[in-house]
Amino acid sequence: MMRMMLADVAKAVEGRMINADDMSAQRFVTDVVTDSRAAHDGSLFVAIKGEHTDGHDYVRGIAAQGAVAAIVDHEIDDAPIAQIIVGDTVTALGLLAKANLERRRTEREPFTVVGITGSVGKTTTKDLLNALLSTLGKTIAPVGSFNNEIGLPLTALEVDGGTRYLIAEMGANHLGEIAHLTTIAPPDVAVVLKVGVAHLGEFGSVEHIAQAKSEIVRGLLNDGTTVLNADDPRVAKMREIAPGNVVWFGVEHAQMHDGDGYVAADDITLDDLGRPVFALVDDAGVEQRVTLGIAGAHNVMNALAAASVARLEGMPLERIAAVLSDVTAVSPHRMAVSDVERDGERFTLIDDSFNANPDSMRAGIDGLVAWRAQEDVQPFRVAVLGAMLELGDGEARAHRGIGAYAVEAGADAVIAVGADGDDHLNALAEDIADGARGALGADDAPAVVYVTNTADADTAVEDINREHKDMVVLLKGSHASGLSALASRWTGDAH
Repeated sequence: MMRMMLADVAKAVEGRMINADDMSAQRFVTDVVTDSRAAHDGSLFVAIKGEHTDGHDYVRGIAAQGAVAAIVDHEIDDAPIAQIIVGDTVTALGLLAKANLERRRTEREPFTVVGITGSVGKTTTKDLLNALLSTLGKTIAPVGSFNNEIGLPLTALEVDGGTRYLIAEMGANHLGEIAHLTTIAPPDVAVVLKVGVAHLGEFGSVEHIAQAKSEIVRGLLNDGTTVLNADDPRVAKMREIAPGNVVWFGVEHAQMHDGDGYVAADDITLDDLGRPVFALVDDAGVEQRVTLGIAGAHNVMNALAAASVARLEGMPLERIAAVLSDVTAVSPHRMAVSDVERDGERFTLIDDSFNANPDSMRAGIDGLVAWRAQEDVQPFRVAVLGAMLELGDGEARAHRGIGAYAVEAGADAVIAVGADGDDHLNALAEDIADGARGALGADDAPAVVYVTNTADADTAVEDINREHKDMVVLLKGSHASGLSALASRWTGDAH
């Protein structure tokens, strides 16, 4: 965080300070937290009301941890700490982050904000770009998917005088949300990955989703640069509203658009671990071979988006290719490969359970099918699939389509997972199972299992594993399906 006295904080968030004398008002804030357990000497605690807890309940205890003050929406009686009272603490958090970035921009050293949005791929693109830009200078990037009105400001508040790059991941469930985030962290470079059907039920139409994603382009700072997916027509159309330079990335159409350069992929294959191998090419005719360090053909587009930004920042294609090949791990539950051993049995896990929509579900299944596909003896492939949420009126059809896709792509078994006591998730899981059964041909005999909880899914996987010693399992579903918890149980991971 940039150097900021408590009095400056109160001014930035338009708040009223109480319980503070002149000396405490001049104390410097070292960091900002929304979890009282993380408060320490110099911290500013922002009390936020959540679904299950209210941060205001913990204000009285943070003084003993060394916190400087708390931002609250009402006075907390008997709390021995300075308080800044505001109308809305989440709004105040955003105002403070905005002030922090404005202070950084007044420094002499260069500073660049890269905003990333899209229906799929934001977090993986962020992780790849973080690996690239970190070789050029100190880079701040969000943890996991910190991409909303709380997560983005917390990330922006990590920026200090030595920060060269801030990667701002911007997500949305409604129109206007990304526009709001760009008022907090106006990007110098805006990346738009894809307009898909994630959150279709919330937005109402794909056109509204496209409109929401375009808000990042309209929010560019000082006619900044727009980086667009040339292969997505709705993204490509954002060229019309781009205020400055436009750089393209893609597999099929990057070379076809007028603009200020492109990065493309050619000759894409998958190795036996499901990792993309391709030629990385640019408009200057440079070509570099890449074996992406993470699995999944869909990650080629994420890598191209990250490479486009790195190239804008002066990174040579040869170096970009080398870094992309070295990135073997991204944020948890995103095509993470591990070996699971228990009770004398073992299998390979492809954990892509962070979230799901039709595009990412198909991509995960493709990764499962590509696993060791070139070997003489093929592994037994199990797709453990949970529900996809917020798809609107077509959700049943979409889930049946995914079940069918899994079978037709080459999964040997499909386990559709619902949730105890949740009729909606159970109905969607049944749709997956129905679609899988409906796709069975005369020569196809994959097992199709429908269960209503992850414990039964665990048992089903265990039963299959006894029969198939060489097995690979894909976990893919929305966060509500609980499959990420199952992955953590299998791997002993605390994520």
